[in-house]
Amino acid sequence: MTDQKASSELRVAIAGLGSIGTKVAAALDQGIEGLSLSAVAVRDPAKHQAFINGLRRSPKILPLDQLGDAADIVVECAPSSQLRAIVEPAVKRGRAAVVVSIGGLLDNFDLVDLARANGGRIIVPTGALIGLDAVNAAAIGTIHSVKMVTRKPIDGLKGAPFIVQNNIDIDNLREPLKLFEGSAREAAKGFPANVNVAVALSLAGIGPDRTQMQVWADPTVTRNVHRVEVEADSARFSMSIENIPSENPKTGLITALSVIALLRKQRATLCVGT
Repeated sequence: MTDQKASSELRVAIAGLGSIGTKVAAALDQGIEGLSLSAVAVRDPAKHQAFINGLRRSPKILPLDQLGDAADIVVECAPSSQLRAIVEPAVKRGRAAVVVSIGGLLDNFDLVDLARANGGRIIVPTGALIGLDAVNAAAIGTIHSVKMVTRKPIDGLKGAPFIVQNNIDIDNLREPLKLFEGSAREAAKGFPANVNVAVALSLAGIGPDRTQMQVWADPTVTRNVHRVEVEADSARFSMSIENIPSENPKTGLITALSVIALLRKQRATLCVGT
């Protein structure tokens, strides 16, 4: 690689090497046009040393607040409780932050203003949903309503704050149970690891307070099922997706692929979709 090519590449850092972060790191290491993996941040470096050593070009291992020094794009692939610690120092340095735990952004929305003030960006991948392009386009006009129904296998919902706080027993369910109905904002508080898709949908459309959401625990499904219905002045459309869970049952396999697709767009010669 020539020095000129290296200097023109966008450097990417990843915070968290769980089921999403490892796939994104591997894709960057295998090669994405115009991008390179420069650094990672992990809670326990020893746990991930074998994976890092197996990469063709080992990235630096840095604390969360130093990722922005070593990268142009910082990808958040960590629990939502770590979102601010990852995004704030990155956007303060004028970097781009790719946010996977989008539900956590609602409680830290001042980060958008911070990014604006410092020339940074916050980018939300489509994640486990489809049709955000259509919602974005419809929002240029007038969207009247957005409704979303999420059905998940039992294992994907265990430990959700809403379930714990309300002492709901889902372990022995034999038929679907509606756990929640309300706004996307409230859903994000009750199911922070489960409804990032609803928050992304709401930010693309009519906001987290007007986007309506149902969450079901469903022992009859083996995939994370999302159905969305949109009424707008430009179109009426519905969409449904059934995502295969990853090693982490709370996250679909397609989420990591969505981050990789977004990164590919950053320097792609041909870019398809808005």
